Amino acid sequence: MKIWKRVLLLLLVVMAATAGYYGYSFYQFAQNIQEPNIAPPSGGNSTKAAEIPEWDGKERVNILLMGVDRRGMKNNGLPRSDSMMLVSIDPAGKRYDMFSILRDTYVDIPGRGSSRINSAIVEGGPELAMETVSQFTGLPVDRYVITDFEGFKALIDAVGGVEIDVEKNMYYHDPTDKGAYDINLKKGLQKLDGDKALQYVRFRHDATSDYTRTERQRKLMTAVVDQMKNGTTLMQLPTILKEVTPYVQTNISSVDMLKLSALGLKLDTLEPGNYQLPPMGMFRESNRAGSVLIPDVDQIQSFIQEKIAPPTEASDQPVGEKKNSTQN
Repeated sequence: MKIWKRVLLLLLVVMAATAGYYGYSFYQFAQNIQEPNIAPPSGGNSTKAAEIPEWDGKERVNILLMGVDRRGMKNNGLPRSDSMMLVSIDPAGKRYDMFSILRDTYVDIPGRGSSRINSAIVEGGPELAMETVSQFTGLPVDRYVITDFEGFKALIDAVGGVEIDVEKNMYYHDPTDKGAYDINLKKGLQKLDGDKALQYVRFRHDATSDYTRTERQRKLMTAVVDQMKNGTTLMQLPTILKEVTPYVQTNISSVDMLKLSALGLKLDTLEPGNYQLPPMGMFRESNRAGSVLIPDVDQIQSFIQEKIAPPTEASDQPVGEKKNSTQN
């Protein structure tokens, strides 16, 4: 019996040490990414308050994900928003919906007039970007996560790559940075490293341009979420967090991050709600300020409410049938 007691004691010590190590790694990560290392404070240019309400872990929470392009930016400059995605998480239903926002959507930016939605972060930092997206979607948006090209690549490499079925050959020569961000992908199922994954989500030089680009972004994000739930990947979590820390910025508190992490393991990631904003038929094209999309905001907000409603309220269709739609 003594030997088993010793073995049990040893296991408990190892488990406690491991939990402490993981906890410390997560705490460091949570603290470091709240530093404004990508988009500096807007200097009070936005009307949105800096403080965010405490999340009880039960109510729906909406998080704005922004991928920014910092190439050529000077110190303390605000980066351009290359992609915007609103993730709406429903803890009660254990599901989430992703809404990709086309960057040429022409909206009202509070206090700045009308412009492309991706210019909001340049005008007033992430605070104004959240306020703009909240006004556009009709959803309360007070949390954000920002990363840049290098951060995206670091995340994909840290999780060991992501398996994606590349739907066609993709090629584009990017004249900036001496071709460092050229795109050259072959069609077919393959594991993409960070560099190839960035090429996949950035490609927009086809007939449907930004429409299919945002669809690819949602497809890859879903694959990353699935990969992160893998047992082997979870074991590598401290290393992953360390790798991506320099490239991530958020206003989500450490406590809320823990709640979201725990919830993330329970979410249904097989068929998330997966939509484009504005959807086809809910905007008109205009040359008012270059080539832009003029959205029907009322119609779009009704569309969003329909999609995030519990399945029993939204439709009599099975949940799987409802979620399979990517844009309509």
